[in-house]
Amino acid sequence: MKERTERFGVSMESSLLKKLDAFIAGKGYSNRSEAIRDFVRANLVEQEWGENKEVVGTVTLIYDHHALELPKKLTDLQHHFHKEIISTTHIHLDEHNCLEILALKGQGARVKKIADRLIAAKGVKHGKLVMSTTGKELV
Repeated sequence: MKERTERFGVSMESSLLKKLDAFIAGKGYSNRSEAIRDFVRANLVEQEWGENKEVVGTVTLIYDHHALELPKKLTDLQHHFHKEIISTTHIHLDEHNCLEILALKGQGARVKKIADRLIAAKGVKHGKLVMSTTGKELV
């Protein structure tokens, strides 16, 4: 059953509205309402991370696979956190550098802790965690 859409007004300074309209045009939104709905959803998703609800996330790692013991350490961490790490993809970028993408699912604080351990592993050149919602509570 489709939920009823409510209408409401928003007041803002004209300079801020111009920036909003430029942002909307640059991102390709069809109207202000779609953009505002996405802004609200994004903030609700971030709030879930702080409430330690179940989240999903990806950890992206760039590293030199010749770094002493690093591949073994990353594999050991993945085995240790096997309940939260639900998928991995390993890509050889060149003869030295690898890209590893890990998908995680679990409590927000735990996902962040696991990501921090992976990213902080000696030899990782760059790492980034991107968290999102499982969508269960998002409208």
